[in-house]
Amino acid sequence: MNEEIPTGSPAKVAVEDVSKTFRARHDLVQALDHVSLQVREGEFVCLVGPSGCGKTTLLNIIAGLDTPDSGRVLADGKPVTGAGSDRLVMFQEPALFPWLDVRSNVLFGLNLKPNLGKAERLEVAQYYLQLVGLEKFLHANVHELSGGMKQRLALARALAPNPRVLLMDEPFGSLDALTRDQLYGDLQSIWAQRRRTVVFVTHNAREAACLGDRVVLFSPRPGRIQEQFEIRLARPRDINSVELASHATEITRALKRHLKPELREVAE
Repeated sequence: MNEEIPTGSPAKVAVEDVSKTFRARHDLVQALDHVSLQVREGEFVCLVGPSGCGKTTLLNIIAGLDTPDSGRVLADGKPVTGAGSDRLVMFQEPALFPWLDVRSNVLFGLNLKPNLGKAERLEVAQYYLQLVGLEKFLHANVHELSGGMKQRLALARALAPNPRVLLMDEPFGSLDALTRDQLYGDLQSIWAQRRRTVVFVTHNAREAACLGDRVVLFSPRPGRIQEQFEIRLARPRDINSVELASHATEITRALKRHLKPELREVAE
């Protein structure tokens, strides 16, 4: 399925007819089947679908951590041939460096930017730690942080090098409901201030409706784009609001329509 980008709004990320197959132990598994998608500058796009539908595979291809069998990905009009600092990934697990304190974790990526002096790097790290509410924990050890604080730190570390595209792979999936709700508000606030282009993978329709400008629905494997939903709700959004629930219900119903009969029975 191809998507038209409005005139005057060039694609920040363009996925062009991408397919990907993996070799399993006894067979070949097709993860993606001719996927085309365009993401605009400053847009927050959520990829939703059942487990194994290729969402994370597509995210890794956009990041340059994997390569498609056919098709290509463009970032700012240039072919993606590998990982780059313009596209950073935030994973489900924080993947922090336990031997570094909070500020040093954020500084790690900044130290790779030779155009920044030491004072500038410290200033940038301070800014992003303040943005995620960790300015009082500069010298805390990672093991002293709660799960939500670790994800805030991972977000600060991902944002600090000023990536053009932030790729998020179910970053809140392992957190409790209360912490997730708090982070939904935090992420929306940060996005509103910084307006980064975000591609966010989730299997949760309500989470997608809460965070996304647009929700892209994938079919079960092999992953194909089946439907897309524009979410035109004012921000910040409350994940428990009635208006948001109606969007989430629409997405969930569409997901069930595209499930194979045996999977539909399990979902119901």
